[in-house]
Amino acid sequence: MSTPPVAAVPPHRGSKFGQRLRDFWHQVTEGAELSQLWGQFKSEARSSYGLYSREVDWDQIRTGPRWKRPFRAGWALFKVFLMKLSPARRVLLLLAIAFLIWPRTVIAGQTTIVAMDTGSIGVLLLFLLLALELADRVTMKRDLEIAREIQRRLLPEEPPKIPGWQIAFRTRAANTVGGDYYDAFPRAAAPGSMLVAVADVAGKSVPAALLMATFQASLEALAALPGTLADLARGLNRYTSAHSLDGLRFTTAFVAELDPATGGLDYVNAGHNAPFLLRAAGAIERLEATNVPFGIAPSTDYESKSVSIGRGDTLVIFSDGVVEAVNDREEEYGEHRFRDVLIRLRGADAQNLLEAVFFDVDRYVGQARQHDDLTCLVLRRD
Repeated sequence: MSTPPVAAVPPHRGSKFGQRLRDFWHQVTEGAELSQLWGQFKSEARSSYGLYSREVDWDQIRTGPRWKRPFRAGWALFKVFLMKLSPARRVLLLLAIAFLIWPRTVIAGQTTIVAMDTGSIGVLLLFLLLALELADRVTMKRDLEIAREIQRRLLPEEPPKIPGWQIAFRTRAANTVGGDYYDAFPRAAAPGSMLVAVADVAGKSVPAALLMATFQASLEALAALPGTLADLARGLNRYTSAHSLDGLRFTTAFVAELDPATGGLDYVNAGHNAPFLLRAAGAIERLEATNVPFGIAPSTDYESKSVSIGRGDTLVIFSDGVVEAVNDREEEYGEHRFRDVLIRLRGADAQNLLEAVFFDVDRYVGQARQHDDLTCLVLRRD
């Protein structure tokens, strides 16, 4: 006996609406969970509050009666926020607030009295103000995306292949563009040697990115000239000093020249975080700063130091954004946690060690907003 065909049940109209609603929600949230969205909101709110509160004179607010301080603090923050807008948008915001505070306005003429519901007008004005600010943000974001693409092309995508050596590097900007720089390339003026560099321009975003591009161009130009590593460092300092705004935009850097055949490494540490040199036998050395950062004093006489990298040794160069990353309690990741990861994975290859460092930093920071650029370069001798 054959089974009669089962008629297809048309989907309920409500299910289509529910699916559309779920698709829209997924598009809005980009698939993030509610806990992730809440953590992101708290991080962004904390960052925005820091932006406005820096311009408030809190000492003045603390004077006077205690009960007045919350009102004075709120008014001071509102004024800072207001002055971030253009004059026309300030007026628009004030009108919107006025209409929302007094949602019904009575206009009395000679013969008639008209009551207007201005609350909805206030909402429309706020929506208009939001649209104008978003248009500016979209335009700026588009320009920053172009700048990020240009900056990406200034940095190497793949490490050079050196027989008997492993190199891995990675950077992540706090904003769309950043001020960290890294590179590893053969030095034409010294055949057979490799130039390795990690630098950090003071500041973040566009100003730091522009100076980073200047530093990169200077390094490549000077690396093509004959001379010692110390000569190259002195030339970098002169270039950087010419664009450092009297030392306000200085650059910390670790620049080294490697002889792959012997493992000899000459280096200049210009005020940069001391890299970790993990010895295969278990010892850990730090390549401490030898000079002040580039860009502070154009006449500084830079000197280089030397160290030997043996088989199984690993050199880890990093920017301060790694160890100074903070979680939502404003607690720093710290060098001791960084050191623990390096010790635990001292025998790993360069790429796995690099990925482990970024994973551990991300796990510690959680949903907190990244405050500084993160860069790390790992050099390991097989």
